[in-house]
Amino acid sequence: MQDPFYTKEKRRKPKAGMLAADAWLDSSLYEFWQTLGRGYTRYQDFMSRFHVSGIRRFFVEILSDAFSFGAIGAVLMTALALPAFDIIDRGAFNKAEDYSVVFMDRFGNEIGRRGIRSDDSVALDQMPDYLLKATLATEDRRFYEHFGIDVVGTLRALMSNAQGDRGTQGGSSITQQLAKNLFLSSERTLERKIVEAFLSVWLEWNYSKDQILKLYFDRAYMGGGNYGVTAAAEFYFGKRVQDISLAEAAMLAGMFKAPGNYAPHVDLAAARGRANLVLTNLVASGFLTEGQVTAARRHPAAAIDRSDDINSPNYFLDWAFEEAKAIIESTNAPGNNFIVRTTIDTTLQSYAEEAITSVIREQGEQYRVEQGAMVVTDTQGAIRAMVGGTDYAKSQFNRAIVSTRQPGSSYKPFVYAEAFEQLGLTPSDTISDRPVCIGDWCPQNYGRSYRGQTTLLSAFAASINTVPVTLSIKTGRDAIAQLSYRMGLRQEYPVTRSLALGVASVSVLDMTSSYAVFANRGYKTQAYGLTRMTTLNDQLVWERDADAPRERVLSEQTVSYMNQMMHTVVTGGTGRRAAVEGVPALGKTGTTTSYRDAWFCGFTGNYVAAVWFGNDDYRPTNNLTGGSLPATAWQKFMAFAHTNIEVMPVFGVDFDPPQAIVADTDLEQVEEVAERPPSLKPAAARKLLDLADRLEAAGASAAPIRDTAQAPGSGPTGL
Repeated sequence: MQDPFYTKEKRRKPKAGMLAADAWLDSSLYEFWQTLGRGYTRYQDFMSRFHVSGIRRFFVEILSDAFSFGAIGAVLMTALALPAFDIIDRGAFNKAEDYSVVFMDRFGNEIGRRGIRSDDSVALDQMPDYLLKATLATEDRRFYEHFGIDVVGTLRALMSNAQGDRGTQGGSSITQQLAKNLFLSSERTLERKIVEAFLSVWLEWNYSKDQILKLYFDRAYMGGGNYGVTAAAEFYFGKRVQDISLAEAAMLAGMFKAPGNYAPHVDLAAARGRANLVLTNLVASGFLTEGQVTAARRHPAAAIDRSDDINSPNYFLDWAFEEAKAIIESTNAPGNNFIVRTTIDTTLQSYAEEAITSVIREQGEQYRVEQGAMVVTDTQGAIRAMVGGTDYAKSQFNRAIVSTRQPGSSYKPFVYAEAFEQLGLTPSDTISDRPVCIGDWCPQNYGRSYRGQTTLLSAFAASINTVPVTLSIKTGRDAIAQLSYRMGLRQEYPVTRSLALGVASVSVLDMTSSYAVFANRGYKTQAYGLTRMTTLNDQLVWERDADAPRERVLSEQTVSYMNQMMHTVVTGGTGRRAAVEGVPALGKTGTTTSYRDAWFCGFTGNYVAAVWFGNDDYRPTNNLTGGSLPATAWQKFMAFAHTNIEVMPVFGVDFDPPQAIVADTDLEQVEEVAERPPSLKPAAARKLLDLADRLEAAGASAAPIRDTAQAPGSGPTGL
């Protein structure tokens, strides 16, 4: 019997669409793998055609690696060329010197000139043919053949240098030299040489060979402030470049690579020797015959006497020219020709040069030191002398300004001054000279010994290292660095654990400015060298404000303490060689690690001076300390400088000026010596003559009045 409540359910049949999808998926996967397999098989069959073996495989591998390395090289070359692309994109050549400045010393006498001496008005085809040939024979014989880089010449120069032969030809082509002159600085780095190479190729692509040669002749520095052969011909020979002889052309062609060494006004013998090598190059290159150059060999060129330029304070003038250009640009001064009054004293300048060069000459070999620098100012900051090296003709690098070296212990006055200012110490306070560490750094004293309890005065005079390190821990090294900046250091340096021992970068000029604060009762005394600038028409462009407010950096009490301590350095400490009889001398020695730098910085009541000795390549000296040659050179200068002048006292130092000895002399027997009247400028002379005429006219008009005046007490009835 059927259940009345039973309902039979109908089975659902799967939809046909789902079955079709499942079937398609299965078949698609199958077909995909089958197709992939067939494709891989066909790929294998195709690649099998390129399968090589034996000697052919060797060549295939070489070509494959060549393509790979070629791609890598292309990417690398593009990366290296990016700086050159940036320079080219700017589309501007280096700005040529476009100012002419005449510099006067503090008394108004001309001491030198700087700036433009250039002339690009002479076309290449108007220049003597032998000048072009002499230049090509010496600088770039394949100039018209290479693509901007003379590969053969470069390889030849490398081989010559490896053999120790300096030769007369360098590896740089004329195009490379022009690229450097137009776009780059003179620094010697691998990066600059790479950029120079790319720029050389760019010049060859965009300029003709004659255009490149013309630019080279116009933009090359030829020494003596001259740019280009046209200006050089006028300066050295007093001629137009079109009129120079073969001997003179050879001398000019010899100056392109090293004008400082081969300029005839610097060393005529060296210039003539170089010119003779140029004549030899002319013959060797086939441009001229030996017979054609014989007359030039027998009658070498003679240049105009420029001895006054050699004796100029050239290091100072280079620095002063940069300062003058900054003033011209900041004031938008009209015109291009200016006259600048400086603070330099030529007598003191000669004393400073003699002090540095004589010490190097006498003891430089013994201590294995080759260079020295000195800056001298008065106590108000006016630069009286600047020596940037031992020989300006050989090296124009100004070690007094550009070079920054570690000052060693001559930095310690900043540490002690900050301690006096911040901690309220006095020179007589005691401190423990004992081992001290900052982390894993543990400085040692010069003699690797310790004194125990000692006064700050004794520690400073003996240049003990542990004491300033201890003081720097108490005051904080950042505070010491900030004080040094306020006193005159301008080059920023990292504040490290060894800062108290002078591990910083400073210049001789800035050290002089800093020590001048002590000589000037604690006021900031930045060194300066220019006082006035006018145009050639005597139109005032700029004048230094002598009454500008001064910033106090140190209290008078701190200055007094520091001056007492620095005086003790000279009288009984590490700087005894700097003592000057009859003069209150103060200062501090400085010696750096491995004896690479040696300093003496100090002052009297009249002058402030910082002296540095060392080597340009940072080569260690032979145990040179600040208390030896630097103190000796400082003493030599100060002894000269204080002759026949009033010796001024120093704040905080007890000093009795020596009594002048006056011999008994019969004044009636002394013959009157005629003195040369002071030299006057034409403008000043005209003013004096005009004043004399006015006085004479005034006297003539007043004469009748004096004649008719009555005597006192007389009257009409006084007959």
